[in-house]
Amino acid sequence: MSRRRAVLALTAGAILFVSAGCSAPREAPALEYPSAPDQRLPEPAEPAEAAAPWEHWAPSAGLADEQWLETVAERTGIPQRALAAYAGAALLVSQTRPDCGLGWNTLAGIGQVESQHGTYGEAQVASDGQVSPRIIGVPLDGAPGLAEIPDTDGGSLDGDADWDRAVGPMQFIPGTWALYAQDGSRSGASDPHQFDDAALTAAVYLCESGGELSSDQGWVDAVVAYNQSVEYVNDVAAHAQGYVSPGEPSAGSR
Repeated sequence: MSRRRAVLALTAGAILFVSAGCSAPREAPALEYPSAPDQRLPEPAEPAEAAAPWEHWAPSAGLADEQWLETVAERTGIPQRALAAYAGAALLVSQTRPDCGLGWNTLAGIGQVESQHGTYGEAQVASDGQVSPRIIGVPLDGAPGLAEIPDTDGGSLDGDADWDRAVGPMQFIPGTWALYAQDGSRSGASDPHQFDDAALTAAVYLCESGGELSSDQGWVDAVVAYNQSVEYVNDVAAHAQGYVSPGEPSAGSR
């Protein structure tokens, strides 16, 4: 599948983010990529039915144990509602795609770099997972430092009918969202500005891109697909590893 690269600069002097979805040929990195961080699964709220089709699952935010969420949110500083989205997505793909080996902490590492867990600028994560005000990037119009991506969604996701913009807490461009969008909230629709939908879509995208994220190469391939930048991959790895606590359960493949 083709993937497109998009750079997001939210404000002058802000951190530069690259949204999920890249098609540019991969160049040899100037720096070495990091090893994969220790992947972690949260404590589930109750035993999961391993073979259950996705449509039979409850909203993903309810899949993690409440006490685990409270403890880890306090320890890491991740907003609990965002953490519930990461944890639920990781638990869901652990059952539906057990070979992937994706941990919640990798999703959290990406969420921190992309949008500070949905709190960039004035944004907040509501109890229903909606991020408001919406996090939307600059137009990808080919200006210096930006990709050139003409509008693909009629402005329905990003409010721009001329150029695509990266959207939501996990910063997807509309074209990539159209290919991978998931309904983690079980609302009947997928919304990149809803954290459960965005986190589950990111999980699916990473598993598709990296295969087995329990290996160094698989993990790097997945995160490079999200952003073809060595600095970005190192930042995600550092955050993901920093969220790990030795006392928490790890993915079975690690």
